[in-house]
Amino acid sequence: MQEIYNLIHTYFNVAIIKEILPYLLKGALFTIIFSASSELIGIMIGMITSIVRVSKIKVLNQLAIVYVDLFRGTPLLIQIIFIYYALPYFGINLPAPVAGIAALSINSGAYVTEIFRAGIESIDKGQMEAARSLGMSYAQAMRYVIIPQTVKRVLPPLTNEFVALIKDSSLLSVIAISELMRTSKEMMTWKLNPSSLTAAAIIYLIITIPLTRTISHMEGRLKKSEG
Repeated sequence: MQEIYNLIHTYFNVAIIKEILPYLLKGALFTIIFSASSELIGIMIGMITSIVRVSKIKVLNQLAIVYVDLFRGTPLLIQIIFIYYALPYFGINLPAPVAGIAALSINSGAYVTEIFRAGIESIDKGQMEAARSLGMSYAQAMRYVIIPQTVKRVLPPLTNEFVALIKDSSLLSVIAISELMRTSKEMMTWKLNPSSLTAAAIIYLIITIPLTRTISHMEGRLKKSEG
């Protein structure tokens, strides 16, 4: 029993957690800001690229495929390091927050592209044919008929992507951004105690669990509406 008590006291020291909690909450706020900003930009990138992906313009279609394959096929950590440390060799110097958001946004955009592409292709082709028969151009049909229906269907996977992005944002600690993960590591060094990591894990759960529950709820409602 004493060993268990010592283990709990080491990894979940309430006194230490109370002292460092304001710092961790500030780090969590940065995590949410970076993740939300990157997700919004990623959605814009993904929506545009997905339309290009399903278009008949072969050159643009191939470029979209290369973008998706490149950023889904390489680790996000490498992308973050490249944007922050390698781009200066090409004369592009980005502050750490900008580089962080850029890396997360571009990476998220690649995944969102495939989410929207799958959503667009799930819409019955008769919808496009009916819109075109009414005199709409391809762009008008996409804007007023296909995309609105697609958005409804992709909300659950988009929320799931946001949850993944929140967790992936911990990688920004490598470029000295004081989000939750980096803050918890700094607190661990300060207090010489790993309780900050336990507290950080709990904060991540508090942020992500409501979102995962929301995903399940939205998927249930979507199945009922389509049933």
